[in-house]
Amino acid sequence: MFLKTMNQLNSEIKIQYILYGTSACHLCELAETMIIDASQAHGIGYEYIDIAENEILLEKYGITIPVFKCIESRQELNWPFTKVMLKSFIDRQ
Repeated sequence: MFLKTMNQLNSEIKIQYILYGTSACHLCELAETMIIDASQAHGIGYEYIDIAENEILLEKYGITIPVFKCIESRQELNWPFTKVMLKSFIDRQ
């Protein structure tokens, strides 16, 4: 959620990705840590969306979170993923 705040303050970073998760998900925290590192290295922006606040998203992603999604291509990277897999996913977009 750190980068989401940074993105709101820095309009030069375009939000290109969404991380779907929930606040009670330790895997989402692990994924977000990797995504923060990757976003700083690649100059990308993302938004964290808590699926618990939306019934449609909860139904769609409830058992697969964390999910990292490219807004433009609509491709999704489902957990589990590694830093290498995350970098490869970003590079393909």
